[in-house]
Amino acid sequence: MTQRFPDSFLWGGAVAANQYEGGYDADGKGLSIQDVMPRGIMAPPSDEPTSDNLKLVGIDFYHRYAEDIALFAEMGFGIFRFSVAWSRIFPRGDEETPNEAGLAFYDRLLDELEAHGIEPMITISHYETPLHLARTYDGWVDRRMIGFYERYARTLFERYGHRVKYWLTFNEINSVLHAPLMSGGIWTPKEELSPSQLYQAIHHELVASASATRIAREINPEIQVGCMVLAMPIYPLTPDPADVLAVMKADHENLAFGDVHVRGAYPGYFLRSLAEAGVELEITESDRETLAKNTVDFVSFSYYMSLCEAASGGVRTEGNIMGGVQNPTLPASEWGWQIDPTGLRIVMNQFWDRWGKPLFIVENGLGARDVLVERDGTPTVEDDYRIAYLRDHLLQVGEAIADGVDVRGYTWWGPIDVVSASTAQLSKRYGFIYVDRNDDGSGTLARHKKKSFGYYADVIASHGASLHD
Repeated sequence: MTQRFPDSFLWGGAVAANQYEGGYDADGKGLSIQDVMPRGIMAPPSDEPTSDNLKLVGIDFYHRYAEDIALFAEMGFGIFRFSVAWSRIFPRGDEETPNEAGLAFYDRLLDELEAHGIEPMITISHYETPLHLARTYDGWVDRRMIGFYERYARTLFERYGHRVKYWLTFNEINSVLHAPLMSGGIWTPKEELSPSQLYQAIHHELVASASATRIAREINPEIQVGCMVLAMPIYPLTPDPADVLAVMKADHENLAFGDVHVRGAYPGYFLRSLAEAGVELEITESDRETLAKNTVDFVSFSYYMSLCEAASGGVRTEGNIMGGVQNPTLPASEWGWQIDPTGLRIVMNQFWDRWGKPLFIVENGLGARDVLVERDGTPTVEDDYRIAYLRDHLLQVGEAIADGVDVRGYTWWGPIDVVSASTAQLSKRYGFIYVDRNDDGSGTLARHKKKSFGYYADVIASHGASLHD
């Protein structure tokens, strides 16, 4: 049966400021951790920004946003998820007064979205803690970060809260377990970070997230605030109960973040894991009250791959930041991310059954090495592999909707080529729009529509019915 998505379903795309904006030092912007991370997630940072860091220019969205938003509108976007660069608003992160030029940029961006009838969704903190906060306070290890974040969030809500309905507090908050600098702004090298420091940082982020939810509702009760987690369905490598138990423990690591956001308290299994690790969190009564009274309106998540887990054996993979065991039944991208459309339906049902909150798929996509070719005299990319990936995953979203899951929207990562977060490459391309920029920084920055551009436009226009053609 040909299934249309609900007419209210929001279709669009998602990006992050540090991967596409550029203008790293424009109009009073301060440095972020990303400005000294030229090699991506796992590589050590540099002392200062270096010319080989592609994120300093990104794809120059800072100066080309009108052109790009017009292309998004041509595809039929109903929603566009983007992040605000914290250090564009508070250059150091601990100032009392925001940078007006930074705020004005996002005013102009929102004006452009409104002119094209595209709903904005803003991520408050997306892997770009101000560098000063990382170096001076060790990022979220320090409780004072809660106050700095509250000031920043309040500034955004007061400025944009009357025109932006959907907000996300932290991008992939559970990734701090595996990438503490990128996700938590923690300057202490990962190998030197103690469990007590890491989990105290996690607690501070969770309290700050709940506090931002409270502030948003004070300013405008119509605002919808969601958490954002990295979704990773995990399967047992074998039917051995020991493997099933290993899956449960790995799942708990990720699900704890959503449990706190939705239920307002730490689950028992999480507290047990802390006790067994000898970690005693500093939690105030005010913290407990903040978490309990300010749960989220919806759950958003990224989905790129699934993993296996085993008590022993199996081939470990580092193709993504979450590690895990390779699934021998699934293909993988060039970067080792295993492709599993059915896993998206599985995780949507898991989240809906567990939390009963509306869901937003705010990242899903395929990174690939695209080749620009001429078709009818026009540069393009024949990316049938991306079309197949999109179709297969959206069909599973349709199945989840038929299962009764309340899912409100889908934003592809990223609708235009951006600098990869994991590898800091531009050759790892996700977009429906090709950007002429290369890993060595060369290129004209010209935009070209890929074959997938028209395919996604047809999907949106048909409310998903074209997926069955």
